[in-house]
Amino acid sequence: MSKWEMVRLGDVATYVNGFAFKPADWSNKGIPIIRIQNLTGTSDVVNYYDKKYSTKYEINNGDVLISWSASLGVYEWKKGKALLNQHIFKVVFDKLVLDKRFFVFVIAEKLREMSSLVHGSTMKHITKKYFDRIEIQLPPLESQKKIATALDSANALIEKRKEQIEKLDLLIKSQFIEMFGDPVTNPKGWSVNSLAQHLKVIGGYTFKSTGYTMTGIPVLRIGNINTGTLTLNDLVYWTYTESLERYFIYPGDLVMSLTGTVGKDDYANVCVLPAFFDRYYLNQRNAKLNIFGDLSNMYLLYLLRNKEIKKKLTGISRGIRQANISNSDILSLNVPIPPLSLQNQFAEFVEKVEAQKALLQKSLADMEQNYQSLLQKCFKGEIF
Repeated sequence: MSKWEMVRLGDVATYVNGFAFKPADWSNKGIPIIRIQNLTGTSDVVNYYDKKYSTKYEINNGDVLISWSASLGVYEWKKGKALLNQHIFKVVFDKLVLDKRFFVFVIAEKLREMSSLVHGSTMKHITKKYFDRIEIQLPPLESQKKIATALDSANALIEKRKEQIEKLDLLIKSQFIEMFGDPVTNPKGWSVNSLAQHLKVIGGYTFKSTGYTMTGIPVLRIGNINTGTLTLNDLVYWTYTESLERYFIYPGDLVMSLTGTVGKDDYANVCVLPAFFDRYYLNQRNAKLNIFGDLSNMYLLYLLRNKEIKKKLTGISRGIRQANISNSDILSLNVPIPPLSLQNQFAEFVEKVEAQKALLQKSLADMEQNYQSLLQKCFKGEIF
């Protein structure tokens, strides 16, 4: 093992925080203003700035950016000239000679380690002073390059597998349009009904955090379903209570998050519950969509995942950008209702594709586990 040096991040590079652009500064022309949600992909809304600015806030292709508030992450910018908003560092490599790719891998791992340690109960963030003092092990430049190349290769395989999974998701969406047409323009002329004629919206219970336990029946909160996929992060539990049985939900049920953050795609997302548990409790501001009419779960799932249908549901198409939807918003939504037999054919198609996805996701999980092992060995100097 070549000699590795322990250094502080503040001695490695300079970290320039973005400018605090205000809504009054925004324009519909000029240079894009890059905010954290533009890096994370949680919003496709881009604001612009058309006045004079300091070049220290300008970013270009190849610049390394670090989000240090609300969402911790490191990114290599690849979308052309833009301006950096506050709460994001631009890394200026002006102190030590090092491989930029190696630096990105090291920071990504450090941020992952720190994500549970940063302060702020509702908003995670790292102070500049704290960030500068973080220590990393820095190997000789040649070792940095070898490590970065190895991790790049492993990461490329992971990204390829993710692309394969995404293509299967696109295949399902394409099949939906092929079979049913655009659900907004309804070119196939299906009958149009309000969802009130086909389902009931069942709300969750107001579980008190003081009653949460480490074992028992899982309580699904907004954060567990607001991406449209069940996540087990920060899962809490509740002891079985007979009077709360009506709030049970089961594998195969459709649930929707009703509350989110203005400007983010974190509400009105629909999730099919997998069989991770035999039952769950439904928390407040989530809803179960209980179908009773000529509607299949799978058709409704992909109908509500359609971007334009979701805009109608959330009010975006009406010029409203609220962060809540009500039961009546769901029930009053008018949608095309194809024959149930056709919906069932679509469900069979989805089932076959999902089986292929499951195999790829298992392969992806194995790759990610191997990647973490490689990462640890590289950073311990066991390989290069």
